Amino acid sequence: MQQETVIVLDFGGQYNQLIARRVRECGVYCEVKPHNIPLEELRAIRPIGLILTGGPHSVYAPGAPGADPGIFSLGVPVLGICYGCQLMAQYLGGSVVPAQDDTAREYGRTVTEYDCSCSLFAGLPETGVSWMSHGDYMERVPEGFKNAARTAACPNAAIADESRGFFGVQFHPEVNHTEHGTEIIRSFLYRACRASGSWSMGSYKEQAIADIRRTVGDGRVLLALSGGVDSSVAAALLSEAVGGRLTAVFVDHGLLRKGESEEVERVFSGRELNFVRVDARERFLIKLAGVSEPERKRRIIGEEFIRVFEAEAKKTGAVDFLAQGTIYPDVIESGAGDAAVIKSHHNVGGLPDYVDFREIIEPLRMLFKDEVRALGRELGLPESLVNRQPFPGPGLAIRVIGDVTEDKLHSLREADAIFRAELATAGLETMPDQYFAVLTNTRSVGVMGDGRTYDYTLALRAVQTGDFMTAAWSRLPYELLDRVSTRIVNEVPGINRVVYDITSKPPATIEWE
Repeated sequence: MQQETVIVLDFGGQYNQLIARRVRECGVYCEVKPHNIPLEELRAIRPIGLILTGGPHSVYAPGAPGADPGIFSLGVPVLGICYGCQLMAQYLGGSVVPAQDDTAREYGRTVTEYDCSCSLFAGLPETGVSWMSHGDYMERVPEGFKNAARTAACPNAAIADESRGFFGVQFHPEVNHTEHGTEIIRSFLYRACRASGSWSMGSYKEQAIADIRRTVGDGRVLLALSGGVDSSVAAALLSEAVGGRLTAVFVDHGLLRKGESEEVERVFSGRELNFVRVDARERFLIKLAGVSEPERKRRIIGEEFIRVFEAEAKKTGAVDFLAQGTIYPDVIESGAGDAAVIKSHHNVGGLPDYVDFREIIEPLRMLFKDEVRALGRELGLPESLVNRQPFPGPGLAIRVIGDVTEDKLHSLREADAIFRAELATAGLETMPDQYFAVLTNTRSVGVMGDGRTYDYTLALRAVQTGDFMTAAWSRLPYELLDRVSTRIVNEVPGINRVVYDITSKPPATIEWE
């Protein structure tokens, strides 16, 4: 039986990955595809519905991203969101024009009136708050469509042709700022697409195992194991799929947190997989010497990882596939489809052009962080591992701003360990979803004892997030921050100033580099 799938066509909007998350939260499997996916490829997927995302362009502008008009002849319901709504209107005979004055442009929270006779809004209050972000205006809706929602400035805040299952909303139901947004998406899925809601993390696990077996056949797999949540879940999944034909290689690149190398070896060396630890600390530090540009750091680390894995593959015999714990935020931030490259992840955008493996397997590539944790539980991994703090593959190299040296790494390890220990002592280690220290490249004058110092500034970072695509900074108690700062300045050489990062994502990223 083919899995029910909704396809999200990506037009480059900032909230597009949230749409996929909301669909999955409603129990329906969903994948994001580029807006220009060939119609035959889309037809082969046999989706039960399509969602057209928002985007930063105007549909009438030269070169604006479009889709094959045949998507409206597939016989499946379509939901257009913001840009996607306007694209639908234009393709089907409506008219989209620039807003003539500021009153017709809408940004932010907007009071919206719903026509609750429309199946998209059935059961909702007649008035709610939606999140708007548009400067264009649907001057004329296509024939067969009716207005289904309005605001003070926009009489066509939502349109619907229920006979064909076509719906469009000018606002963004996928963001938390829209009241009842998830209910609106659920209505599209269950009323228009007639989804059964059969998808779960358990079903994803079974499908992923089947896909791995089909890809690998009787081949052998080498897994890049960092000991973090993503690669650990990938290890458990691959182990179920291919058993003893999996070799997990842990590369100690000298860029890990205090005591982490020993912990990873302790956890994985006793498991039912071929575990190999490679001491490559000197090799990585030599390659990184004098390098301060963050993208270059990531690419150096990405290439060195691959070269180490290739060498280990030759030692262990014929290995056909390289496996990685890449997850969806890694792919998005490294540039996917029309998305901008925010930062290259060492296991995505940081890969070299040539990789000496038949294929790279990334079984978690379409999952968000919270979904990876849920899959880990399905696979029977302990909570201590499933809830482990995220740690980037390039490690402390991207938490040392500027060039990387052994002295800087030592100072950062000690400071980070103090921060983590104090959070644990205060019983707050589960309050932020991610927390760490960053050794900045800024030096400043300080006074210790009777002498002048000129040392580095350390930044502390703690955020709360569900999907790691957006994040809010954590309001840690001042008393805790005071203890952490005092200990670091007193106990760690080379640091005389501590600051706390209170920037959310966006506009910042969680990591500094």
